[in-house]
Amino acid sequence: MAFLRSMSKPDVTPMILGRGVYLRNPQPGDYGTWSDLRGASRSFLTPWEPTWPSDDLTRTAFRRRLRRYQREIREDQAYPFFIFREEDDALLGGCTLSGVQRGVQQSCTLGYWAGECHAGRGYVTAAVRALVPYVFEELRLHRLQAACLPENERSRAVLRKCGFTEEGIARGYLRINGAWRDHVVYAILRDDPRL
Repeated sequence: MAFLRSMSKPDVTPMILGRGVYLRNPQPGDYGTWSDLRGASRSFLTPWEPTWPSDDLTRTAFRRRLRRYQREIREDQAYPFFIFREEDDALLGGCTLSGVQRGVQQSCTLGYWAGECHAGRGYVTAAVRALVPYVFEELRLHRLQAACLPENERSRAVLRKCGFTEEGIARGYLRINGAWRDHVVYAILRDDPRL
């Protein structure tokens, strides 16, 4: 994996290269493609995500999202990425490293999504594999965790393929589509073998 650093802006993280994909921060020019992909994938994504705000796909909401992302990066709280296909720069989905903990915990949480037309093609797996070294080598954290609904076999398969270990069930862990839901928790540690 390669990290291409951006030294010009403190609120931008490096571009991360993976196998057939690359990840970079969301930018204002991504709005149209992002809103089209999310809108076309809404029914596909809704069962796995928090309730969407009524204005979620508007340009104004996207601008608010970008301002929040910039603040979270500056404050070392979260690192959002969009996933692009290397061959044609098509937007495929997104990954976010959130809840960054320093001090004795040294961890963060991974979340991800793919547009329905790109799901099941290995793109998210490639993106997660590219992010794992970034978490441990660049962010210098000890633990990366993720959680998914027990019935989300696709997501569970991504985590297993990327070397995450299943740790158990967290009761009422996240509010998904308006309801508190149990999640299966997975984690990978800095010293775990990489797949």
